[in-house]
Amino acid sequence: MDPDDDAPLSVQIAASVRAAVLSGVLGPGDTLPPTRALAADLGVSRGVVVGAYEQLVGEGFATGRRGGGTVVAVRPDPAAARVPAGRPAPAPDPTPPVHVDLRPGRPAIRGLQDADWRSAWRRAVADELPGRSPDPLGLPALREAVAVYLRRVRGVEVSADEVLVTAGAGDALALVGLALGGDGRRPRVVVEDPSYPTARRVLAATGAVVEPLAVDADGFRAAQLAALAPPPDAVLLTPSHQYPLGGRMPVQERVDVLRWAADEGVVVLEDDYDSEFRHRRRPLPAMASLPSSADVVLIGSWSTTLTPWLRCGWMAARGPVGERLRETRAQLGTPVSGVQQVALAHYLAGGGFSRHTARAQREYGHRRGLVVAALGGRPDVALGALDGGLHVVVHLPVGTAARDVVRAVGERGVAVADLADYYAGPPPSAGVVLGYGAVTDLELRRGLAVLTEVLDAAA
Repeated sequence: MDPDDDAPLSVQIAASVRAAVLSGVLGPGDTLPPTRALAADLGVSRGVVVGAYEQLVGEGFATGRRGGGTVVAVRPDPAAARVPAGRPAPAPDPTPPVHVDLRPGRPAIRGLQDADWRSAWRRAVADELPGRSPDPLGLPALREAVAVYLRRVRGVEVSADEVLVTAGAGDALALVGLALGGDGRRPRVVVEDPSYPTARRVLAATGAVVEPLAVDADGFRAAQLAALAPPPDAVLLTPSHQYPLGGRMPVQERVDVLRWAADEGVVVLEDDYDSEFRHRRRPLPAMASLPSSADVVLIGSWSTTLTPWLRCGWMAARGPVGERLRETRAQLGTPVSGVQQVALAHYLAGGGFSRHTARAQREYGHRRGLVVAALGGRPDVALGALDGGLHVVVHLPVGTAARDVVRAVGERGVAVADLADYYAGPPPSAGVVLGYGAVTDLELRRGLAVLTEVLDAAA
């Protein structure tokens, strides 16, 4: 440390550790000295070292382990790796690849394995294993925990009997397609355009006729749906956070869509995507919470809030369609492990899920700020989907081909998505979609720097 340096001591310590990681002196899994010991060696307060370690964790250079200290999490450039004493280090590659995955749809998982998470799984594996198959509709305790969550957070009055445990949103949509087509006919399902491509593929795979309908950032308009003749069997929408454009359906439109669905006997499939993560405005009530006689199926997944590795979610269904879904699931059985359901039931009921989403919300809000700081002042682009979620849409200037931008940043090791990939037909404008959920601050800054340089070159 340099006492004459204007930089705070914690910043100097963090810089020294960062340099050691990037040069290969420290490698992934190496444990940093305990904060008290390092503070004593350096003659500073423990708070200075704690601040340095917190900065390194926030940047993604290190990760904290309860009872295991702080360990290095970044793999150094192989060109700067350790070399045996006496041998000169090879010349570094002047253009090292930067591997940053900014494709959307992935949450942060670094803070997931905390005490709540580990406790839930310990309790699950400690329970005596039943000698029967899990309930095809889902573990009663997990269904009750989901019902409590929906009542408390989304204002949806639903009982545990109306909740089904699924293997994620894809499984829920497959179940819907099979239930609606149970009489041998091919159900018509109208979906937003743009929308999640996997949803269209899953519905089509069940035999449903999928009909994309163009929408703006706020999703369907009731007048659009009322003009459909004959009316479809179901509509799939994302009113809380239109995917990927990021708007939200106004309350009056929600009421009007429900009235149309009730009058025409159309099933409303409400994908509650990203409702947990709002950055500027509080979420509007779920459509399933509004008074209506329409059949509404509310679909949620823990893949985007916890980890895709779980492949687990839920659906809450009321009315006749709920009965058909439960009958179909009973015939097929559950695709979700009973042990996993027990663990998730403990995690939700014990408050671990709520605490995790609160921490993740702050983390995502911070990363969203990094995106806005890097791109928000550019006059040549417009940012969308900023109100919530884990991604942002960068609308490109007229005449700029999104595929060229995607290819250019990809050649430099940064992966982003082309907005056109979410449209069933030609997109009305060019754009790229950036996900900031799973990356570290350091990776995000690197990716944004590459994108900025590509945009500058295209201007």
